[in-house]
Amino acid sequence: MDLALVATVGGFFALRTEPPREGAHIPLARVYGGDTAPLALRIDRVAARLRAPERRVAASVAQLGLAARLWSVALGSAVLTGAVPDLDARSLYWDPRLTSPDDLWLDAGPALPAGPETVRETVQSGHLEPLAAAVRRDGPVAARLLWGNAGSALAGAVRELTGWAAKAGRPDAAALAATYGAALFDHPDLRTTGTWSEDGGFRRRSCCLYYRCPGGGLCGDCVFNQPPAHSSVQDVSG
Repeated sequence: MDLALVATVGGFFALRTEPPREGAHIPLARVYGGDTAPLALRIDRVAARLRAPERRVAASVAQLGLAARLWSVALGSAVLTGAVPDLDARSLYWDPRLTSPDDLWLDAGPALPAGPETVRETVQSGHLEPLAAAVRRDGPVAARLLWGNAGSALAGAVRELTGWAAKAGRPDAAALAATYGAALFDHPDLRTTGTWSEDGGFRRRSCCLYYRCPGGGLCGDCVFNQPPAHSSVQDVSG
């Protein structure tokens, strides 16, 4: 499996298979199993960097970033190499202090055969479900918001991959990425997270709350056309 090719799509698609020289990486299974300290550290760092007014804002942004990494690695590998790295949470190591591509490394085993269900099991079942539970152990964050983040992250990975494919003269990869995206969104937890336009744009139906940070603004796929008053946020993030 040519992970170097996958990494050319962008930093979120990169995955190391050798331990970085620096870092305090731990298997993500520890986080999912109840070790709250690493995730709390990540949320603390995001909160400080964004000057987040509430902890749930930082928790949302932190979860969105990790979801984007996981979808990108699995989807990019499936589309470009015909295989999916086995991202077992016991073998996928994460350093909450670092960002892509240094945040993750995989103690790699045999690759898995590609297919939408393989990607779903690897990312959605293997990571996003226990990650959401871990985030909610840290503090109150709406489940709908976290699934909205998962949908936004998947749509972003599809968009980045199709954009790369267009520049690289790979219409086959662009078409396959779109096929994967459609199949992955056909799941009860993701199906209602957003809507697709005819030109391939995605607009989510919940809010990640990033706009509440000083100077945050709205994300490109935000449900809002302009930053709302705080009283209206519960309708789309609660």
